[in-house]
Amino acid sequence: MDAIRKNEVYTVTIGGYSSEGLGVARVGGQVLFVHGGIAGEECDVLVMKVLKHAAYGKAMTVRRPSPHRTKPACPYFGKCGGCAFWHMDYEEELSAKRQKVWDALERLGGQTPPELPIFPSPSMLHYRNKVQYPVAPPHQIGFYRARSHQVIEVERCLIQSAAADRIAAAVRDWMTEHRAAAYDETTGKGWLRHLYIRTAQKGATLVCLVAAGKGVPAEDALIGAVRTAWPDTAGIVLNVNARPGNGILGTEYRTLWGAAELEDTLCGHVFALSVPSFYQVNHDQAEQLYALAVEFANLKGDETALELYCGAGTITLALAEAAGRVIGAEIVPEAIENAKANAARNGISNVEFFCGDAGETAQKCAAEGLRPDVVVVDPPRKGLSPEVIGAVAAMAPARVVYVSCDPATLGRDVKRFAASGYRLRRAAAVDMFPRTHHVETVVLLERTGELEPSEGSGQ
Repeated sequence: MDAIRKNEVYTVTIGGYSSEGLGVARVGGQVLFVHGGIAGEECDVLVMKVLKHAAYGKAMTVRRPSPHRTKPACPYFGKCGGCAFWHMDYEEELSAKRQKVWDALERLGGQTPPELPIFPSPSMLHYRNKVQYPVAPPHQIGFYRARSHQVIEVERCLIQSAAADRIAAAVRDWMTEHRAAAYDETTGKGWLRHLYIRTAQKGATLVCLVAAGKGVPAEDALIGAVRTAWPDTAGIVLNVNARPGNGILGTEYRTLWGAAELEDTLCGHVFALSVPSFYQVNHDQAEQLYALAVEFANLKGDETALELYCGAGTITLALAEAAGRVIGAEIVPEAIENAKANAARNGISNVEFFCGDAGETAQKCAAEGLRPDVVVVDPPRKGLSPEVIGAVAAMAPARVVYVSCDPATLGRDVKRFAASGYRLRRAAAVDMFPRTHHVETVVLLERTGELEPSEGSGQ
């Protein structure tokens, strides 16, 4: 069997999708991932990269197009690495995402959900309420090319807010006029590293400039440029990150103008959000996701619920309306302060918040004999550590509600929970991120006491 060769063209049929939204085909039994391919299509594919176990190519000619193929509305599609699905209709995108979640739960989690609905986003355009633009010399503000740190300058993004587009343009012009240097990752020289913009549902914005130094060149001109570009700016904040590497936020903040926080309303509650506080990027879909999480928790009014990775308390406050007592834990100090203030702001008194690592907090609660009826987890993309899962299982809650932004780590953790006697009972996907390959999932795990072999147990 001949190996796939770089720069050769192969005629293939796309059989499905990868976790990143690429078409998947086979050449002589070898896997070929195809940029721009849609399931069912026959394509001529130019191979661009060959690795040990797979190859990557680009669809040059579509011999038999899918009825789901559309003309990409975004001029940056294929250059910017942010979106994966502009070349197909929304029906096919949802189908690909639902299958991605199903495969993760079944193949990685070892359990088949009884059903798996996927909830579409009301809008595919301008739905994001947060953007973190990387900045590169001389004054490029945009997004990274796929699998690189090369910044593609973007003047108008179809999934970002109008506020973000206008503020980015104003900062770009300010950098040019006042010779404010962009940070260079290779040399470590320059000033502005990222431009971070958060937008509330009604249009108010919080702008954060992430810079390598404390001094702001032409500070008054910067403030004026941002406020002129978007008059509904609530505050402008400087974040100092002088560390090498690709971490975005540093630990030092200074408010240049206005407020250091932004107010928004979600699920009927008013939240104040600081720059580092986690907050879902799609407002309407966040309300759908949290409603499902509360539904899966199945609270009757007198239970105790524990939420790990609670952020600014968005899910916590939703749970508090249905539970007797809710405890929230989060490692980011600013987020915990936001969470406490948000509970007070909304007149909710049956909540407690603790700042700490999720694993240590769960272990401490277990050691102190806390026995919550429900544990809710909403971890970052890397999912839960075995220590967190072990500590949660040691508290023996009747139900675990797991909110996930990565189906692969969710599937892995579902399998680990099964080894502690938890079975998958319900699952739903929520399309929080239209046009990208990401998808949000919420699952219900119920304690049955029926243990299954854990990974590496040899059973």
